[in-house]
Amino acid sequence: MGGIIKSSVARKFAMALSGLFLVFFLLQHFTINFTSVISPDIFNELSHFMGTNFVVQALLQPVLIFGVIFHFIMGFILEIQNRNARGVGYKNYNGNANSSWMSRNMIYSGAVILAFLGLHFYDFWFPEISHKYIHGLPEDPTRYYEETIVKFKDLWRVILYVVSFIFLMLHLLHGFASSFQSVGFNNKYSKGLQGFTKAFAIIIPLGFIFIALFHYINQL
Repeated sequence: MGGIIKSSVARKFAMALSGLFLVFFLLQHFTINFTSVISPDIFNELSHFMGTNFVVQALLQPVLIFGVIFHFIMGFILEIQNRNARGVGYKNYNGNANSSWMSRNMIYSGAVILAFLGLHFYDFWFPEISHKYIHGLPEDPTRYYEETIVKFKDLWRVILYVVSFIFLMLHLLHGFASSFQSVGFNNKYSKGLQGFTKAFAIIIPLGFIFIALFHYINQL
């Protein structure tokens, strides 16, 4: 950890690896959530497995939480470092000429996503902890679908989800591609990979938006 704190290159590399890990989780999360549109039974089965499997709960979930915290802390550290680095010659710095809007505002899109994760934990993770460990209620494999769609009954919450996923799209459009550059992936496949990361950055957030709107409209 000391090396990561001291070295700028190590910070960027660690930031990239944690980002790629979170992208993998995002795809898995989207895949399960999308089944709620197709089949409540399949969604319940998958959610029950994820919610009761020992490896997922005791090993992968703590790693995921650590990855989220690490990624955002490292992002703030890198932002402060970058601002300090250009502090002296700031008047001569032209952000529009040297970088895209998305790359210059990653800290803000990241902050919105972090706030959204707080809402998401409040909506789903905290009730799950309460159900299992505080109240000790018996496990019901069919409860997950109803518990999920009820969160999309209020328009204000759906709007917050939509706005958050738009910011996630902006964050991914720059961050996903730059993560591969930071870990040294630069070969003949780089151009194709860049196209894939852009498609992923657009399709997955739009997919989440579709899920939220689908369940909201379906309950009108």
